[in-house]
Amino acid sequence: MSAQLIDGKAVAEKLLEKVSAGVGERLAQGKRAPALAVILVGDNPASAVYVGSKKKACEKAGIRSVAYDLPASTSQQQLLEIIDGLNADAAVDGILVQLPLPEQIDPQAVIERIDPKKDVDGFHPYNVGRLAIKMPLMRPCTPRGVMTLLEEYGIDPKGKKAVIVGASNIVGRPQALEMLLARAPSPFATAPRAIWRRRWPPPTSWWWAWAFPTSSRASGSSRARW
Repeated sequence: MSAQLIDGKAVAEKLLEKVSAGVGERLAQGKRAPALAVILVGDNPASAVYVGSKKKACEKAGIRSVAYDLPASTSQQQLLEIIDGLNADAAVDGILVQLPLPEQIDPQAVIERIDPKKDVDGFHPYNVGRLAIKMPLMRPCTPRGVMTLLEEYGIDPKGKKAVIVGASNIVGRPQALEMLLARAPSPFATAPRAIWRRRWPPPTSWWWAWAFPTSSRASGSSRARW
C-alpha cells in the first residue's frame, strides 16, 4: 500500500472559499457577518503566529474578528470576566482562547467557562462528551480537520485499523473519538506500556504508519513518548 500525500493548504483554501460564499449570502439577506472573538494572553511567539493566521482567515472569509491581546500579567478572574461578557454578547458567535495560558491561569477553568455553543475549539467537556456519545455539536477543531482532509480525498476510515500517536485532550483523545464515530475499529491514543518496555513493536511514528492503513500523529516528535 503506497502512501498518499494530502495537501492541507489546498483543502483549507477550498473551505475558506465555501465559508466566504456563505457569509456573502448572509450579508445579501441583510444579516450581520459572523463574529469570532480571539483572546491571546501573553506574548508566546507560537501563539501569536497561530492567532495571526486565524485573524487572516477571518478576513478572507468575511468573518468579523474581535481581538483581545492581553498582557501576561492578566489574572484568571479578569480573563473569566471577559469570557462572561462575550458569552452574553449576542453579536459574538464564537470564542477562542489561545493556549497555552500563563501559569497563574487554570486552562480547564477557562475552557469550561466558555458557552459550549460558542466554543469554536470544541474543548468544552460538553462538546467532547457529545462527540463521545455520537451526537457531535462543536467538534474539537484539529481532529475534525483531520477527518475533513480524509473526506476531501475520499478516504473512508470505516473498517480500517487506525492509530493516533499522542493522547492529549486537545488532539489525541478526541481524534480517537472521531475515528470511532467513522467506524474505524480500535483506534489507539497511546501504545501499550508493555509494548513500550519490550521495544517491540518499535514505538515510532513510522512503524505505526507502516502497520496501520490510517494513522494520525498528534505528538510533537517523530518518536512518540507515552
